[in-house]
Amino acid sequence: MGRVQHVYTHLTELWIVSVIRGAGTVSNSMLLYMVRKYKTPDHWYPSDIQKCSRVDEYLAWQQTNTRYYGCKVFWVKCMTPAILGHEATPEKVHHVLAEFDIILTQIEKLFLKDHLFLAGDEISLADLIAVVEIMQVVASGVNVFEDRPKLGAWKERVEEAVGSDLFREAHESILNIKEQHLISLSSELKKLFKRRLLKLLK
Repeated sequence: MGRVQHVYTHLTELWIVSVIRGAGTVSNSMLLYMVRKYKTPDHWYPSDIQKCSRVDEYLAWQQTNTRYYGCKVFWVKCMTPAILGHEATPEKVHHVLAEFDIILTQIEKLFLKDHLFLAGDEISLADLIAVVEIMQVVASGVNVFEDRPKLGAWKERVEEAVGSDLFREAHESILNIKEQHLISLSSELKKLFKRRLLKLLK
């Protein structure tokens, strides 16, 4: 389990760094490499082809769904006031939150269904990727679990599976991102982010 914890923590750190640098992505191939390199327990990326296909399905889907729309919420809610010095318009905030709400509904209906986890009844890489992306939205000040007891129960199971202390440690930086990172951005990065934000807010 120690190696799995290392992989999980490193994954989260990579995700935070990618967001700060504006990349907004962590390579799925990198995650698969780490799983194979550290020979993690089978449930993280199952050898059973049918179970594995469910994990692959989410990993492919999330890149243009959970990740894409979660990043939009993060940029509008968190980065706009940090970089531009003012909040995004209520209309823009409502729009990106409505988009992400649709994604959460799809996660529940297409993947979670009546399972304990996204790809079945055992935790997998799909759950780790999903929870990191959703916690990014939580870091933006949105309680996504408040009106979604099914999703909230899933998040609790993920936290229990990896360990509460590790879960809190892994998400500490993203949940405190304004204090720890945004205030220390270089002027070059702020200019880059400003151009991206102005395009996003049109």
